[in-house]
Amino acid sequence: MSEFVKHRQDSAAVLAVVGLIIVTILSVWKLKQFKYRLIHETGVAIFFGKDVFLSVSQSHPVNCVLSLPSEPCQSPTQQLCLLQETFDPEVLFNLFLPPIIFHGAYTLNQRRFIQNLGSVLTFAFLGTVITCVIIGACVYGFTRLMVLLGQAADGDFLLTDCFLLGAIMSATDPVAVLGLFSELHVDPDLYILLFGESVLNDAVAIALTHAITSYSLMGGGHTFDTSAFFLSAGYFIVVFAGSFLLGFIFTVITALISFHPLPNPLLETSLFFLLSWSSFLATEATGLSGIVAVLFCGLSQARYTFHNLSSEAKARTRQLFEFFSFLGEVFIFSYMGYVLLTFPHHVFKALFICGAFLAVFVSRACNIYPLSFLVNLGRTAKIPRSTQHFMVFAGLRGAVAFALAVRDTSTEVRRATLTTTLLLVCSTIWLLGSATGPMLRWLDIRLGSAQGLTHIRGLYTNRGAWLERLWGGHRYLKPVLTHSGPPLTSSLPQCCGMLARLLSSPHVCEDQEQLQETEADGTSIELDKVETQQESTGGNTEPEQQEDLLEGDLGLGTSPAPASEA
Repeated sequence: MSEFVKHRQDSAAVLAVVGLIIVTILSVWKLKQFKYRLIHETGVAIFFGKDVFLSVSQSHPVNCVLSLPSEPCQSPTQQLCLLQETFDPEVLFNLFLPPIIFHGAYTLNQRRFIQNLGSVLTFAFLGTVITCVIIGACVYGFTRLMVLLGQAADGDFLLTDCFLLGAIMSATDPVAVLGLFSELHVDPDLYILLFGESVLNDAVAIALTHAITSYSLMGGGHTFDTSAFFLSAGYFIVVFAGSFLLGFIFTVITALISFHPLPNPLLETSLFFLLSWSSFLATEATGLSGIVAVLFCGLSQARYTFHNLSSEAKARTRQLFEFFSFLGEVFIFSYMGYVLLTFPHHVFKALFICGAFLAVFVSRACNIYPLSFLVNLGRTAKIPRSTQHFMVFAGLRGAVAFALAVRDTSTEVRRATLTTTLLLVCSTIWLLGSATGPMLRWLDIRLGSAQGLTHIRGLYTNRGAWLERLWGGHRYLKPVLTHSGPPLTSSLPQCCGMLARLLSSPHVCEDQEQLQETEADGTSIELDKVETQQESTGGNTEPEQQEDLLEGDLGLGTSPAPASEA
């Protein structure tokens, strides 16, 4: 085959992918126009992905059929052929996944997140570990049943393989549910619990995957190895803490660079984007978890660096990551549809797949109900039973689970894990995602009301204010990294007066009322959505509109809070 012919075929394949994205966008547009909520854009992407990629692979099978490496190549020629026939999963993990994670963290409503911080952390950390353990134990029990029935040999499925599947499946991605939440204005408590859990539990699931892999490499198998367990637990803590630290370091660098605004918003946006992505790449290069780093980088960038950007750069950064996040999700879910039909080494083991399906739903119930009871002991606004039922229902799996499963298909067990993950992701998105609206109505979850905003604001206690000040580094970090907060001259001892004057911004807020207004404005990156909602629902009362504006927008908010609320 000549280079010219190959170039034409490659161009046609790329054109098919671009056409797929265009068709998906047009389909989503029409679905939203007709308010058809049974199918989410992720389900549309999977559907078109399997069709378009399948047609391309039938036209040019040599170049387009997926062939993930199952054994090491022996020569440079074999490696070159493999690269020509394979879409490298590392591209998926390094290029498309970070913007999705960063956008979720960067657009997280900061104030509501702090108000529900204890509950979100409980579900994200303890809940993810519970889910991983229950899925691993249940699936291991099914593998032993497979051995008894003669469907697998003893030693085919190790204990670590089952817990690795548990770690992969513990990464929730309720994107289809949350997309519908934005349209229906669902209870803000429910929204932040699901959104906050999904953002943080991705990081925990990835760190668990690292820890279980290290445990396996240290010789763990069917039996429990105490020393290897504690070493892998230590590795989990090191990975998580080290990744968090690196992500925050890049936030500090970005905040200090943007402390004196650059003359061009394009330069601000470019530096912000590249430094944020560098947090992922640098952490991966050091052997830690880039996803954990970019997650905490997004959270802290929204808390600190955002305040130093010009108004135009604030809008551009939000829109840029929203754009990359949308394209990344479309491509990843389209690629899922492609892999589902064209991967030549699928391993279908009925009992293994059934056990995984059952374990996922059992683990979700064992996660949500006991932990909800636990967090309700310390919450003023209890999580109602209907909300708990819906949180169990909304445990969809998505991009992170697929990205973790597709990275390693070198053994039959890992290929069975990929097949099971694909079936679980597609099933939960198509079935549970389409049933979201009817389930909300059946459980009588309140919709389209500003009562939730008023209710949450009324619960903003002194404890919540203390948490917000702690999260924001109110007395020390904010004056150094931003132009807001009390001056360091009033926070540090008198002996540090020279250092305090050196590090404090000359524009730092000294008036406490002005400072409170600044805090009230900087809580979320969703003002454009609030404005759209107000325009489309002209019948809303004035108090409801004031409550919506009061929630503000961390990326675009400019409306000051009323004096009574400040």
